[in-house]
Amino acid sequence: MNGNYLMNLPTVKVQQLGLIDYKEAWDLQESLLKKAVDCKIENRKNDTAVLPEQYLLFCEHPHVYTLGKSGAQENLLLDQAHLDQINAQFFKINRGGDITYHGPGQLVMYPILDLEQFFTDIHKYMRFLEEAVIATLAHFGISATRFDGLTGVWLDPDTSKARKICAMGVKCSRWITMHGIALNVNPDLSYFGNIVPCGIQDKAVTSMAAELGRQIDMNEVREVLSQQMASLFNYQITQE
Repeated sequence: MNGNYLMNLPTVKVQQLGLIDYKEAWDLQESLLKKAVDCKIENRKNDTAVLPEQYLLFCEHPHVYTLGKSGAQENLLLDQAHLDQINAQFFKINRGGDITYHGPGQLVMYPILDLEQFFTDIHKYMRFLEEAVIATLAHFGISATRFDGLTGVWLDPDTSKARKICAMGVKCSRWITMHGIALNVNPDLSYFGNIVPCGIQDKAVTSMAAELGRQIDMNEVREVLSQQMASLFNYQITQE
């Protein structure tokens, strides 16, 4: 692969945020999205073609439940007192989808991408996110796939053993994306018992650790997923 080819590829900065408060990560996403949108507005105003900066943010969160704009409050099965007892937060947020859980041992990925540098198709974007996760799980020997009519990544769909291993929810403004995916690597799955995950009452939730019977190296999962994203979207990675 020659240097001239690489120069023509979009660039995405990969950041490792570690264990970070949900609101802090949300605010960071909002600020990066605003910066990218402002860049596009300036381009239109000044007839310029400056490319917005793009990011792939990886992190874990302390225990938190988030409810998407199309979700139902009753899918949270705890009141504030019980949330306090288990040291968990709750946020209503501006992504699509219903309720989900984030916590230590779960790998969260927030792409701040300018889809106009790739393709302007949200449905295709969601399928690319799913495909990156499916390929990552295959690397670890886990056979995962999609579930017709349901977003995310699943094991054994259309069977009585159907279980979800990765949840997804995104927002897009002027073709700039935020929010993203939550891949269950080594989380405490008992926290999912406090919600109706993604509003789906009759399907289980699983993790890579549960499927493989051992703890998984989070750094290795993050690296594989990062490379799968770069391969699918065809961009260059730079480290922050």
